[in-house]
Amino acid sequence: MIYPETRRTDTADTYFGTVVADPYRWLEGDARHHEDVAQWVRAQDDLARSHLVGLPNRDHFRQRLAALLDHARLTAPEKRDNHYFFTRNPGLDDQEVLVMREGLDGADRVLIDPNTWSDDGAAALAEWAVSEDGRYVAFATQEGGSDWRTIRVLDVETGKILSDEITWARFTAIAWARDGSGFFYSRFPQPPAENAFEAKVTDHSIHFHALGTAQENDRLVHATPQGQLLIQAISVTPDGRYAVITSTPGAGGNALSIIDLQDPDWTPRPIIRTFDHNWGVVANQGSRFLLATNEGAERGKIVTFDLAAIEFHFADLISEQENATLNDAALLGGRLLLTFIVDAKFEIRRYLLDGTPDGMIGLPGIGTAGGFRGRPDDDEAFFVFTGHNAPTTIYRYDVASRNLTVWAEPKVAIDLSRIAVEQRFYHSKDGTRIPMFIVRRADIAAPAPTILYGYGGFGISMVPYYSPAVLAWVEAGGTYAVANLRGGGEYGKSWHDAGRLAHKQNVFDDFIAAAEYLKSEGITSEDGLAIQGESNGGLLVAAVVNQRPDLFAAALAGVGVMDMLRFARFTNGQFWIGDYGDPEKEADFRNLLSYSPYHTIRSGTSYPAILVTTADTDDRVVPAHSFKYIAALQAAGNGDRPHILRVDTRAGHGGGKPIGKALDELADLWAFAAHWTGLKLAED
Repeated sequence: MIYPETRRTDTADTYFGTVVADPYRWLEGDARHHEDVAQWVRAQDDLARSHLVGLPNRDHFRQRLAALLDHARLTAPEKRDNHYFFTRNPGLDDQEVLVMREGLDGADRVLIDPNTWSDDGAAALAEWAVSEDGRYVAFATQEGGSDWRTIRVLDVETGKILSDEITWARFTAIAWARDGSGFFYSRFPQPPAENAFEAKVTDHSIHFHALGTAQENDRLVHATPQGQLLIQAISVTPDGRYAVITSTPGAGGNALSIIDLQDPDWTPRPIIRTFDHNWGVVANQGSRFLLATNEGAERGKIVTFDLAAIEFHFADLISEQENATLNDAALLGGRLLLTFIVDAKFEIRRYLLDGTPDGMIGLPGIGTAGGFRGRPDDDEAFFVFTGHNAPTTIYRYDVASRNLTVWAEPKVAIDLSRIAVEQRFYHSKDGTRIPMFIVRRADIAAPAPTILYGYGGFGISMVPYYSPAVLAWVEAGGTYAVANLRGGGEYGKSWHDAGRLAHKQNVFDDFIAAAEYLKSEGITSEDGLAIQGESNGGLLVAAVVNQRPDLFAAALAGVGVMDMLRFARFTNGQFWIGDYGDPEKEADFRNLLSYSPYHTIRSGTSYPAILVTTADTDDRVVPAHSFKYIAALQAAGNGDRPHILRVDTRAGHGGGKPIGKALDELADLWAFAAHWTGLKLAED
């Protein structure tokens, strides 16, 4: 394959006496303002798409992906009086719409339809919140996949959009004051016009917007102290009395403050001042608060304290559970409902308010449960259940009677009895036992082309969920495996800590060991293994390809962090220092340089086929990471298999991407993986 010519420069930096070349730094320029970058991107993308469109079975995957996704998808509803608010996609609409249903089984009324907002379907509904009386919905819009948000307000009865408009919101929740007079939100200052796309974001702050007023008059509620980098989030307790603020540097933990909204000064009262552990408010009963934390409990516990006390005393209410990681908690219908992760699978346990165990909620199978919706004093609650072979279903739960019923279940175009899901455990390089889910057709017994997926970072757990994309691959005769790597949160804080900062290599070792296990156990064929990951997972894929290129037939690296020496210079990259380390500190620099994908490509070594994907308006992991990595990879000339770059337009890190674009990209990914792993479509 003849790649587009890429200009090299002699750009280099010196870190702690070490000179590090950066010959493709010019590709960090925003393609919308640098024509040389734009031309290079077009040439790369044209090459990739011309290759992908000609691959066998691409049309098959595109068709089956559409068929498998063509079913109704709802979210658990928010209840106000007798009205239920939720989002819905009937199947293949580019964007979800916001719907209100009168009564449990009444007719749906579409309130907000983002499919009418743009010709290309790239404008999306993001965060939304219903006022306590159900009169208003404050909703955020997302353009072209960007993380920036604009918030507007809908009058539910009239269907009219009010004149209120909030700009430069980002990483925000929307929390209404109980009286419906306005709402809280988080924002950054307006970035400079000349580099708004790539500029660092700092000084996150929380504001209150009073309905009917201009944003410039919004009340500053809480700001990041000077010299600190923090993400600020706010919620309001169900009784409307308190606002809860969490402040986090991005990884490792958060501080916690509470505002008594009856105090006209709205002065935040610090509860937790450090960032070493996670703290979150589960519920309150007057001034008695219930918190979830991992301080003194690696896998989480519930504690209480009295806000009215002069000095806080935290008392254990529900202690750390043996072999179970606390994932979520809610007070619904007078009971505490806690979800736990047990070996990457979910359980829901009930407790009385004094911490006494009160049984469990039986789940329909192995999968993931959560997303509770309901009120502390209302027996009617909702939650979501999903699994590798269980379509995402909304359950209605009567807390008092313990009666569990299906509220919304999709009809899917696949016989799921043909899909087998098993969990296995393997040992990593240092002997650590790692779980891995394996999904394949029940009739597949011989080694089969396999996609191995991983993430391994930021304490994010890779739990089971229903994926039409995975099923399209499996239905075709392939195997799909998901490894629960260190760096995630499956086994609590220590599992996360074991895969970050100086311990990041453990994540790569875990992933490599998963690949070796799949081969040694005869699950995948000798030259039939592809690996996949996005974002931090894109980093994972690229790093392990550099370390063990011999293991893989193909690699799919999406929106990855590829330059570990300069990631903190763009948008919100500085908030990842807690997981990756600080390139400006020598010890961290040397660790980052040891695995940075852009800097550790091994020239003269045969590499797998590599498809790198990114998007032009990804302002979370800027596309320059992918540009520089693929340029270096192509220059290294590592073997005969293609190393190509696919760039979506008017798309970002993944959120808000139109269904049509998502299906096109998945068809390209699966056709590429199938071709280079030797997957032949199975006969029905």
